Amino acid sequence: MSKPPKPIGKLTEKQAKAELTRLALEIERHDRLYHQQDAPEISDADYDALRRRNEAIEERFPALKHTGGPSDQVGAPVASGFGKVTHARPMLSLSNVFNDEGVHDFIESVRKFLGLEADDPIEIVAEPKIDGLSASLRYENGALMLGATRGDGAVGENITVNLKTIGEIPEQLGNDAPDILEVRGEVYMSRDDFFALNERQEADGEKVFANPRNAAAGSLRQLDPSITARRPLRIFIYSAGELSSETAETHWGFLQQLRDWGFPTNPLSRLCTSAEEVLEAYADVQAKRSELPYDIDGVVYKVNRLDWQRRLGVRSRAPRWATAHKFPAEQAETILRAITIQVGRTGALTPVAELEPITVGGVVVSRATLHNEDEIQRKDIREGDAVVVQRAGDVIPQVVRVIEEKRPAGSKTFEFPGQCPCDLKTPTMREEGEVVRRCTGDLACPYQQVERLKHFVSRDAFDIEGLGAKNIETFWQDEIVTKAGDIFRLRDQRDVIAEREGWGEQSITKLLDAIEAKREIPLDRFVYALGIRQVGQANARLLAKNYGSFGALRAAMQAAQDETCTEYQDLINIDGIGPSVATDLVTFFQEPHNAAALEDLESELAIQDFEAPDDSDSVVAGKTVVFTGSLEKMTRSEAKARAESMGAKVAGSVSKKTDYVVVGADAGSKAKKAEDLGVEILTEEAWLDLIGGT
Repeated sequence: MSKPPKPIGKLTEKQAKAELTRLALEIERHDRLYHQQDAPEISDADYDALRRRNEAIEERFPALKHTGGPSDQVGAPVASGFGKVTHARPMLSLSNVFNDEGVHDFIESVRKFLGLEADDPIEIVAEPKIDGLSASLRYENGALMLGATRGDGAVGENITVNLKTIGEIPEQLGNDAPDILEVRGEVYMSRDDFFALNERQEADGEKVFANPRNAAAGSLRQLDPSITARRPLRIFIYSAGELSSETAETHWGFLQQLRDWGFPTNPLSRLCTSAEEVLEAYADVQAKRSELPYDIDGVVYKVNRLDWQRRLGVRSRAPRWATAHKFPAEQAETILRAITIQVGRTGALTPVAELEPITVGGVVVSRATLHNEDEIQRKDIREGDAVVVQRAGDVIPQVVRVIEEKRPAGSKTFEFPGQCPCDLKTPTMREEGEVVRRCTGDLACPYQQVERLKHFVSRDAFDIEGLGAKNIETFWQDEIVTKAGDIFRLRDQRDVIAEREGWGEQSITKLLDAIEAKREIPLDRFVYALGIRQVGQANARLLAKNYGSFGALRAAMQAAQDETCTEYQDLINIDGIGPSVATDLVTFFQEPHNAAALEDLESELAIQDFEAPDDSDSVVAGKTVVFTGSLEKMTRSEAKARAESMGAKVAGSVSKKTDYVVVGADAGSKAKKAEDLGVEILTEEAWLDLIGGT
């Protein structure tokens, strides 16, 4: 068996760099499976473990952190069929803790960020984490004007009409409500209503839902609101979004105001004054879990003081002032019949357990991820084994362990294939420091070609309705679509498509209309659609923000010939874009096949320039700022967070493009470099005067 992952404290910088690359690709893959394909293959616990290891490595090696990495990803993209809604304040995800130590660490991180003393009390509100669909409600002058899904956190779907069918949501508030009041909550379906709905669906020959969360999400996102109205949906409101005026000093006080305005809030929420009380609240809710009429998968902890919440701010994908304490996963025993290999768009080979179907937490599970060859060896997983399967958060299946005493006689250790399972049988390779084995066929590998096309049309990318994974596979097999540009020439293949089974005149027209509607695309979505290694949604947006247009991005990447040139230095000076990501970007744009494919796409598309948010009221919007030395009036983390919230770009190193260097005590070499380059140097007091705050 192979050894467990190397302790982070013993990683060299080279090993850490390779591990961050692996983690970014693995997390991106699981995000895609969950958000785009509704086919997750990893448990909440294992997924969160990947993110925790990624964050821990970044913390030990801050120079290797890149802004577009896993810690910047949140949510899922909007789908077609609904209007888009840009959230006035992003709807973020939550970080997670899984044990008592994690709770203490969370509270201590709040204390450290705010610079509090050890005996300063920190009040925490503990609320049950409802397993449903996040939604926002916007009221103007007391009237419900807009309802939206979370979407990707920045842009959601306009589902106002559907939300108005939920009887618990007031359409008119009293005169004491702010002129603008946005509240956020979780739409859910009770277990009894879920089972009754599935019985009706089955009797009518319609789709049955896997669990209450899927039922709630599917019901709320119906294009026909009359269908939503017939579904028994409910909601708990738990926080505020945009407010025209502050209405409370604490989160606990705001929850009381919500109830006064007529919103349903969870009665199990509790105000805690210590970590011990927080853990007691968790234990109480967990004990009541099976008796509750709705599904929960943990408890959410929020700093009570709203002024502290504002100071703590957010990371790229989650607030610093809140975290979720997850419940343990449910488990069941079954037989692992076979181990198959899937090949992703970057050539990564992922082993999958084909299981004897088993019900876990009310859902039938027949497949589960095995992650990689090291995981198979570490757990000594073999075909024919009796295994324990779990679904953390009532969603995602994984193989926990083998029941060795039930292992059949004559079983053999699984040998990971040295060749790609595609027809080319291309050799596979595992680079030093990586746990992922990859097919070396690159663009010649049919699996990678198909997966790249699937990624291109996926929801996060072009989101072309009617051109899902199955149709991409069949079109590729019949050579109707062999590269991305062919998608936009399908209008010339209308007669060929019409000869295929299942394609009528109406469905063809619908597909071609959907393709035509996507000929104009925002720059960040286009960059993400290209499927460049280590370039997820956040990195794509970061590149779009810094380069502005696709022409400028492409020219810069083609000019970045070596690490000494200006274009390459400008690239790695973007806060978070490290050498590893830079190498993948430059390699992609300079590869001849990719260059030809990009020219082909540009001839078919209108790629929109990046539209920066309106930061006209901020004196530092668009400015690049470097902080160095020890600050006195705020921690370094708080200073960076505040600068970014005002539209500034925070860089880790000083260059000619740096606008301000803010120096504290023991500033060191960065201050000297700023002086040499003629960059404006500000004291902490001068910086605070500039941004208008203390």
